[in-house]
Amino acid sequence: MRTTLDIPEKLIEEARRLLGFKSKTDTVVLSLQELIRRRRIEELKSLLGSVRLELDVSASRRRRRHGS
Repeated sequence: MRTTLDIPEKLIEEARRLLGFKSKTDTVVLSLQELIRRRRIEELKSLLGSVRLELDVSASRRRRRHGS
């Protein structure tokens, strides 16, 4: 998808240089992917300890032996 963006030249050039890309497009795409990845990790971290799993390990093991 072609889009026109007004990105400060200094910002895009620093990001491009740090990432080692020649292309501004590659720089923006990778930067967005990394932002999304980091936010998803933060979302998962925020769930840490809030999900309770009620597991019956012995029942699970019995089921596995009978199903094998």
